[in-house]
Amino acid sequence: AVEPHWQQIRPMLMDSASQFRVPPPPVYNVSDKNSKYYQEVKYMMDVTGKLTPEQKAIADFWDDNPGRLNVLGHVQYITKKFSPPGHWMSIAGIAAENAKADFPTTVYGFAKTSIALYDSFIQCWDAKYFYNTARPETVINKFFNADWRPHLQTPPFPEYTCGHSTISSAAAEALTSVYGEHLAYKDTSELEFGIKSRSFPSFRAAADENNWARFYGGLHFHNSCMVAHEYGKKVGDLVATKLVMSK
Repeated sequence: AVEPHWQQIRPMLMDSASQFRVPPPPVYNVSDKNSKYYQEVKYMMDVTGKLTPEQKAIADFWDDNPGRLNVLGHVQYITKKFSPPGHWMSIAGIAAENAKADFPTTVYGFAKTSIALYDSFIQCWDAKYFYNTARPETVINKFFNADWRPHLQTPPFPEYTCGHSTISSAAAEALTSVYGEHLAYKDTSELEFGIKSRSFPSFRAAADENNWARFYGGLHFHNSCMVAHEYGKKVGDLVATKLVMSK
């Protein structure tokens, strides 16, 4: 699995990797149809089995798989794209341009965003390897449908909680603290990878969409995304409060 000791990195602003430790996920249960876990799996299968074109577009836009593996017979190659934090740093640049920010404010925006991303990744990886839960693809293929495939490629690390949802919520709060709640923008970050731009009325709206993108992609159960979004915001709030630019 990727980066099993990431939570041992010293955070920038959090007291520890576990300062915002998320609550336990639903108890694993694939036999009781009334259990929370079973319902999460069922919801995943129901939605991903009939994704709309818009839902697929949302999943693809926020995929941010920095190393997508392509297999053609015996030929294997990697397609490079933005990483999730790279995408949000791009948004920080777009925000500075849209706001016509001066140099100190631009630096302030980049600093708060990068620190929010840094600490929120540590917070998320603490949860991932503390709970060590299986991905939807693993569970569904073994117990429900061997032919089911997610829309996006499943990453090689635990499911709970969702990294994209965590860092997006954190970054959105950091950016909102600099540029305000209503800075509308067009996200052109993915154009160079052949993916159309998307427009958002605010950073939080973008984070909300990213949150659903991982569920649509078939990579995270709905509960994992919702919890990650909530706790990522806690990290973002910490960054927004503690990092204040001197006048």
